[in-house]
Amino acid sequence: MSRKNGTFFDMQFVTSCISTVLVLTLLGMVVFFVMTAKNLSIYVRENIDCSVILSDDMKEPEIISFRKGLEKEPFVKQTVYISKEQALKEATEAMGADPTEFLEYNPFTASVKIKLNSDYANTDSLQWIKEQLLSNKKVIEVDYPEELMDSVNRNIRKISLFLLGLAALLTFISFALINNTIRLGIYSKRFLIHTMKLVGASWPFIRRPFMTRHVWIGILSAAIADTLLIGMACFLASNEPGLLEIITPTVMLTVMSAVFVFGITITSLCAYISINKYLRMKAEDLYNL
Repeated sequence: MSRKNGTFFDMQFVTSCISTVLVLTLLGMVVFFVMTAKNLSIYVRENIDCSVILSDDMKEPEIISFRKGLEKEPFVKQTVYISKEQALKEATEAMGADPTEFLEYNPFTASVKIKLNSDYANTDSLQWIKEQLLSNKKVIEVDYPEELMDSVNRNIRKISLFLLGLAALLTFISFALINNTIRLGIYSKRFLIHTMKLVGASWPFIRRPFMTRHVWIGILSAAIADTLLIGMACFLASNEPGLLEIITPTVMLTVMSAVFVFGITITSLCAYISINKYLRMKAEDLYNL
């Protein structure tokens, strides 16, 4: 591993980096999709509206007080008040006709639309939320898309399990591929390792340059893989700005950290295991490989 035996950044170093970059990029993409799937599920659940229909005899001060009370509840993310007049205007625009022209009165009632915090966007939570809201005598009805919510939560669970299984599988495959690449590199140096043993070098001394080399492979490969992943995320966000609510800085920081930690850990661990294998071998065994 000295300068006489070859430069530090030789062709073997470059090919190991390329192989590791490809594997880390693939692994990073899986982590990215797992993280964004979580954010997407939160985004979808927090954008399902729950309508609280109010009685006509509920006065403006009561509505303001009722809405302020709602916004203090832990299950509420946001509220939007829709007056009778606004509801009539929206219906007229949607139908292309004014219902008051033939009914001679405004058939709509005032309501408050609630966007729930994602933890409460499930049927069980909504049942007791509905009971709590209906305890107010001025609340006529609480309406929410129960079937849609059940479908969303069911599909989110399926997708999450699939992505977690895929992540576990690709982690195993990544370990095997990187380990194979490193083993081939150290295999070519097996006689150098044996020679160093013959001249009395200690195992830690022999391991040190190999470990340093592969730690650098892990660092550089992770840095390149992170750059590629950031580029991919920026490309997606530039084409669809709405994705910025899902591809958050926290997601990218988690992905980059996971790639960096995995890159260094896996290359160091595989190098350590492979070097020890050849350190334990006798000279005659090296020729039988």
